[in-house]
Amino acid sequence: MCGINGIIAKTNRSDSDIKTILNSMNDLIVHRGPDEDGLFSEENNNFSVGMGMRRLSIIDLSSGQQPIFSDDKQIVIVFNGEIYNYRKIKAKLEAENVHFNTSSDTEVILKAYEKYGVESFQWLDGMYGFSIYDKKINKLFIARDFFGEKPLYYTHTDKEFIWASELKSIINTIDFTPNISKKGLNLYFRLTYIPAPHTIYENIYKLEANHYIEYDLASNNTTIHKINAEPKPKTIDISFDDAKAKTKELVYNSVDSRSIADVGLGTFLSGGVDSSIISLCLAQATDKKIDTFSIGFKKASYDETDKSRVVAKMIDSNHHEFIIDEDDLKNNIHEILVNFDEPFSDTAALPTHLLSEKTREHVTVALTGDGGDEVFGGYNKYYIGKMNKRYTSIVPKFLHKTVSGLSNKYLVDKDDSRGKKFKINKLLNAIDYDGDFYWDIISLANTSSQLAEILKPEYFEDNLFQEYKTVLGKQKIESLTDFRLVDKILSLEGGMLAKVDRTSMMTSLECRAPFLNKDIWEFTNTLPESYLMKGWNKKHILKEAFRDQFPDEFLEKGKSGFGSPTGDWLRQSLRKELESYIEPNMLREQGLFNVEVITKLVRDHLDSKKDSTFRVWSFYCFQKWYKYNFLKQN
Repeated sequence: MCGINGIIAKTNRSDSDIKTILNSMNDLIVHRGPDEDGLFSEENNNFSVGMGMRRLSIIDLSSGQQPIFSDDKQIVIVFNGEIYNYRKIKAKLEAENVHFNTSSDTEVILKAYEKYGVESFQWLDGMYGFSIYDKKINKLFIARDFFGEKPLYYTHTDKEFIWASELKSIINTIDFTPNISKKGLNLYFRLTYIPAPHTIYENIYKLEANHYIEYDLASNNTTIHKINAEPKPKTIDISFDDAKAKTKELVYNSVDSRSIADVGLGTFLSGGVDSSIISLCLAQATDKKIDTFSIGFKKASYDETDKSRVVAKMIDSNHHEFIIDEDDLKNNIHEILVNFDEPFSDTAALPTHLLSEKTREHVTVALTGDGGDEVFGGYNKYYIGKMNKRYTSIVPKFLHKTVSGLSNKYLVDKDDSRGKKFKINKLLNAIDYDGDFYWDIISLANTSSQLAEILKPEYFEDNLFQEYKTVLGKQKIESLTDFRLVDKILSLEGGMLAKVDRTSMMTSLECRAPFLNKDIWEFTNTLPESYLMKGWNKKHILKEAFRDQFPDEFLEKGKSGFGSPTGDWLRQSLRKELESYIEPNMLREQGLFNVEVITKLVRDHLDSKKDSTFRVWSFYCFQKWYKYNFLKQN
């Protein structure tokens, strides 16, 4: 596991200049790879090129140093991530008389490319971001994994083409402060994160998952290509029992492949279905006790450590449990939020970082249950398709406006409980008669109408998700398969995976997600939707595949999710800081927000007139980012 950086200067620059830039970029991501670094740079008549990396040693500790070169020194690679099937690919290449100098997965990518070109990228099962410079054809290739587990940012200026694992390496290399992206701003204040290809900055982009960039140094042209063509979901004829057996086989195989490491390895264990199954599979794959790690809150309504204890006892793991309180937040919140380099307000980022920090004291790699909900259909929001269809067929549109208006008036929480009133209100506000309900339900911070009130007109963008509808090839998102596809390209890449990568890599912990396996994803896309969600039973086939391994009813127990009581924190320890962010002069100088509207929203929350945790937390995180990056203040 590592972090990578690179630069192509379009006018010739000295080797020492390029190395100075790369060293600075590497220094900013030392947390991603504290074990060692590596550089490559080369001058040319028309350009200068350099690539750098920081390494966290996981596989081939003794000979996996990067950059790695082809035998003739004409191709060079830097790589961030893990290739889980590298031994299989290596065996294939060795059978074709390809010689290897190391035992690393990095060299396998290089040798596969050398023999088969970019076609070989399709063979890779893993999480990765890498760049290959091929001097023979004067081209650079930059690739990102199938789900987007590992990050990759890039920008193309008049002077340079720059890429990096983290946004900070780019921002601190270019010689100007980019403008805020209108698209990125709106996406953030709808979703609480910014999905690829956008960032919060104009003209700086994220490479989309399952894509690679081809940069022709001779012509100075870039093109972006998809790595794996994703077939349209097509239901196959398979019995439920056969599908259940196949599911079990695929999950066990995936856990096994993602357990390869030359360092200590454990699991995050929340006690939910996904992490419990992953922990079970790992425990059964070894004759030694595995290490499991969980985190809880002193606030009882957020604490679910009792569930993780049940599983830990069942699989006889070395269980480590950490309980956090508000003081832990105070000590970490600034460092955690600014490390994302752009606004990010998933409340689970805070406990995920603290769990990673504690886990890193014991192991270097942790398996997680991330992706289980997207792959197997496990979110409550997936019910909305059924609900929206039934509701809109019974309740006339004019009557719905009255009902939702009453709910917004009377179903108002005054504290951050997220109970029945919150959920009913969220559902009613997501109901849509024109087919856009799912885009509303994933808008965790603001609906379109709410955002239109908060932002000044010149910064508000309507019809925000059209480009993603085009990618999906659907204007209306109606089925469970549609919902899962939306989550793959937005919520997973931009939210869940960004959260886990940044918070874990801050502590130099590598997290692996066995459910995020292309074979599993493609298999579940061929199943009848009733296999995934039977009636109101979510993740039906996954639970049935492992039901005989768990106590009765355990897999049916509800779980509230891995959030934080940020609504309370905003009213208490963070109150003074939040109030500074609605100071009239600051808001006027920013010129982004309607001052009266945003001030009332924050004040009503602080005074417990109306709980608006998600909306106010997204504002707080944005202002913290803005102050740190634009005003250069902590």
